[in-house]
Amino acid sequence: MLITDLVLHPIAISDPPLRSSYGRHAPFALRTIVELKTDSGLTGISETYGGDGPLAGLEAVRHRVTGMDPFQLARLYRDLTAEAAHEMDSAPGGRTQTYLVPGENPLDRHARTFAAIEIACLDLIGRAVGKPVCDVIGGRVRDEVSFSAYLFYKHGVPAGDEYGEVLDARSCVRECKQMIAKYGFREIKLKGGVLEPDIEIATIRALREEFGRSYPLRIDPNCAWSVETSVRVGRELQEELSDGGYLEDPCATLEGMAEVRHRLLTENNHMPQASNVAVTCFADVPKAKSLDAVQIVLSDPHYWGGMRNVQQLSHLTGVLGMGLSMHSNSHLGVSLMAMTHAAAACPNLTYACDTHYPWQTAEDEVAAGGRIAFVNGSVRIPDKPGLGVDLDYDQLARGRERYSKIPYRKRDDEAEMRKHVDPDWRRVLPRW
Repeated sequence: MLITDLVLHPIAISDPPLRSSYGRHAPFALRTIVELKTDSGLTGISETYGGDGPLAGLEAVRHRVTGMDPFQLARLYRDLTAEAAHEMDSAPGGRTQTYLVPGENPLDRHARTFAAIEIACLDLIGRAVGKPVCDVIGGRVRDEVSFSAYLFYKHGVPAGDEYGEVLDARSCVRECKQMIAKYGFREIKLKGGVLEPDIEIATIRALREEFGRSYPLRIDPNCAWSVETSVRVGRELQEELSDGGYLEDPCATLEGMAEVRHRLLTENNHMPQASNVAVTCFADVPKAKSLDAVQIVLSDPHYWGGMRNVQQLSHLTGVLGMGLSMHSNSHLGVSLMAMTHAAAACPNLTYACDTHYPWQTAEDEVAAGGRIAFVNGSVRIPDKPGLGVDLDYDQLARGRERYSKIPYRKRDDEAEMRKHVDPDWRRVLPRW
């Protein structure tokens, strides 16, 4: 079986005006659907970041992928890794996600590109041998994967929006109740770094009061706080974030997070810290461990270099005595199934994964048969080969047509803030 064609589908999907320390989401999120066609008649698929940058990265490997045996991925990984190392040697500031939105960091472009190809190849292999992807990469340790209710502060009420404006603790609790009623989530994450820290503290406390101790809580301000503010929030929310929850990327840099951790430990506060901003590659993990800055690493098959790299990360964090969960960006069902298969094959992934899936709409789904179902907050591995999903080509054409008509070609949350909220807004770290 050889790959005969790489087909790229740039699409745009509706996205609500969600807030984070990066700014405000645009009306559309950009995604790329990848198809690998073969001489055997089988087609493998994946979904990845969208826009000009990710598309250019995929186009750059077209000549390498065409004619490749989908079972033979190691050479492509070696070559892209070598190119990435060369680029990083001359990159100002080194590798960091702190100041760049996910999908727009040139330093992990090669990992993102490889991941999109690898996932489609694994889908092909699963289809060829009649096995789900999680079993192709070594076997599952769970048949279903838990996800968390991912709460956002948000502006306005776009057409068709079911959650309304969310700019205080009360409306956030309402949002969470709606989401849990619909999807059955059993863990809760709040995207912070948006409002004054006291409002976000009040929001976490309101969520605890409403849902009780059986729902683990976590908050992620994406580095919006200073070390001092991070310590204060950790102190204020010690009880709420310690029962299976965590404090995620409260401030910038591993050194900053290490200081927060050490200062809280002197107060007998053992609340764990998690990261997907300061820890974005394997080299970051031992440093995060040695500094005791991060206790839980947030993986992501899209920018960690694929599903098998997430598996390797599970093994590494297990050896180092660290926890593992999974990060998310705006996505559709193909990505959701890739995340689910990867998580199912990771023994050390014991926290519910993030997912933006509730924020996307049924009208934009490109998976045949419609939206992927959640049962009690979990997605079950389907009894189908590969990822277990096929493409709805009518829906795919709709997404491509929308992409061709809109002006967006990259994610820029700062620009959206200046356009809709504050003409002088820019991302400042720390903001508080």
